[in-house]
Amino acid sequence: MFDAPIESISRRHLLAGGIAAAALALPTAARASDAPLPDTLTSDAEARLVERARRELERSGNAVWIRDKVGLVDFTLPSRDPRFFLVDMEQGRIKSYFVTHGRGSDPEHDGWLKSFSNEPSSNASSRGAYTTGRYYEGKHGLSMRLTGLDADNSNAEDRAIVVHGAWYANPDLIPEMGKLGRSEGCFAFPEAKLIEVIANMGPGRLLFADKL
Repeated sequence: MFDAPIESISRRHLLAGGIAAAALALPTAARASDAPLPDTLTSDAEARLVERARRELERSGNAVWIRDKVGLVDFTLPSRDPRFFLVDMEQGRIKSYFVTHGRGSDPEHDGWLKSFSNEPSSNASSRGAYTTGRYYEGKHGLSMRLTGLDADNSNAEDRAIVVHGAWYANPDLIPEMGKLGRSEGCFAFPEAKLIEVIANMGPGRLLFADKL
């Protein structure tokens, strides 16, 4: 069963007590995602996402110690599509959200990720597996730290690649621009969905990003 939308969890719950307090704040009733799954995501595609999440959990070994949910980012899709998939490993259910990519991965800003980079100052997205870390208040407000587990994202902490909310990730930009804005390599989510995402995803869970 999926956890609560943003209204039911406060920043105080997340910052004061971490995941334990956040879990206590979540109601038991599941809600449907506001973001529809892409039209191209068939039942077979959903099954492949669940299987990919299972494979990445197995590959991560003991580095991931909470295994009930996995976040998958499919950078094959453009930023105008909801391409962050929250996979419930117990129920096999999937919810989708909008998420940005880095400006260094899309220098023309046409909404499509062209390349990955792990280099400092690249402002690009990195591929690979991450473990989610603690919540904190930073320059983007409420955020969640990430640790890269692969050679392709090993500099995530040094580059301050995190999960945060941003105005430029809000889907109301899409009708006008045809795409979201870009981050500096972080996973930026719509402001209204940030708490929902990080309460379900952290700390100690797996986030995996690539062209799936």
